[in-house]
Amino acid sequence: MARRALFIGRFQPFHKGHLEAVKMILKENDEIIIAIGSAQYSHKLENPFTAGERIVMVRMALENEGIDLKQVWIIPIPDVHVHMMWVSEVVGYTPKFDVIYTNEPLTRRLFMEAGFDVRPIPFIKRKVYSATEIRKRMIENGNWEELVPKAVAEYIREIDGVQRVKDLAKTDKV
Repeated sequence: MARRALFIGRFQPFHKGHLEAVKMILKENDEIIIAIGSAQYSHKLENPFTAGERIVMVRMALENEGIDLKQVWIIPIPDVHVHMMWVSEVVGYTPKFDVIYTNEPLTRRLFMEAGFDVRPIPFIKRKVYSATEIRKRMIENGNWEELVPKAVAEYIREIDGVQRVKDLAKTDKV
């Protein structure tokens, strides 16, 4: 039976650090479930992209990297906002998995308490490969494209994502 791992993130947007994490997880497992967290949120500065857009970003980045998509499940997971129910919600949305990879403290704690094998992901240039940093650079006309896979940069340009992030950063205060 294939060993399957779960990797949860918001991927707002999917960046090179995420891509390296996927590669590392696939070296240790046969399949990966990439769970698009906070799936119901979009068009907010901290969550500018829709779940569908994030799925496209992830899929395009993995295809461009030559990763066999037969090894990959990409599943949107909405937030529940009731911590004691969240793990069962994730389990209900995903195929069975053997291990979860996360560095997010609450996710780690909740899955550990539920009896799952939880493993850390090595941080790759964490201060640079950060979706927050990428969105900040978009707003400030900085070089955000160097932080995301080429396919993701092309897709964000195609959907006018930079302008969306800039618009979401605006305020109506004078």
